[in-house]
Amino acid sequence: MNNVTIIGVCGGSASGKTTIVDKLKKQYDNDLVVLGHDFYYKAHNELSYSQRAELNYDHPSAFDTDRLIEDIKKLKNGEEIYRPVYDYTIHNRSDEVVLVKPKPVIVVEGILILENKELRDMMDIKVFVETDADERILRRIQRDVMKRGRSLESVINQYRDTVKIMHDTFIEPSKKYADIIIPRGGQNIIGIEMLMNTISRIVKSHNKKIDK
Repeated sequence: MNNVTIIGVCGGSASGKTTIVDKLKKQYDNDLVVLGHDFYYKAHNELSYSQRAELNYDHPSAFDTDRLIEDIKKLKNGEEIYRPVYDYTIHNRSDEVVLVKPKPVIVVEGILILENKELRDMMDIKVFVETDADERILRRIQRDVMKRGRSLESVINQYRDTVKIMHDTFIEPSKKYADIIIPRGGQNIIGIEMLMNTISRIVKSHNKKIDK
C-alpha cells in the first residue's frame, strides 16, 4: 500500500478523543484502521494486582510505543498485524490479540502520541482534542467507575497523584505539534466535520489511484 495516510488524534484523558475516532470509524469503516495507544500498555505479569494498580499509566514509559511504531510500519507496507489487547479491570495486557488488516487510513489515538517524536513524525495529520480540565475529570470518573470497575476514591487519587501532573508535563506541551486543534471534543460538530472532509478527500484520492 503506497498511499497510506496516518492521522494522530491526541488530547488529555477523557477529552473526547474516542468519541471523535468512533465517529470517523463509523463513517469510514471500510477505509480506516484505528490503533489506540492504550492497546499497547506494557504487560506486567511479574507484578501483583495491587502493585499494578499503583503504576503510573500516564507516563510515556507505560507504553510499548516501539511495538506500536513497528505495527504502523507493517500496516503501511500492506502487512497484517496482531495488535495486543489491554484489560483495564486487571491493569494488565490480556492474552488475546486482534487481527488488523491494512487500510488506506490509519488513525492513531492516545494521550501521548504527540509526545514521541518518532511516532508523530510518521503522521500526516496531527489532531489535538482540547477539553476543559473540570469536564475531563468528570468524564473520567464516570468512565472508570461505570465501565472499568474502579472505585470513586481510586479514580480521584489517581487523577490527583499522576494524571494531572502528567497532563501538564507531557500532554499539554505536545499540543504545539498539532496541525488541527478541536476544542470541546465530541461536542464540536463543525471541527469534526472539517476533519471528516479532509479524510474524505484522502480516501477519494486513494481510490482513484487504485482504479487507474
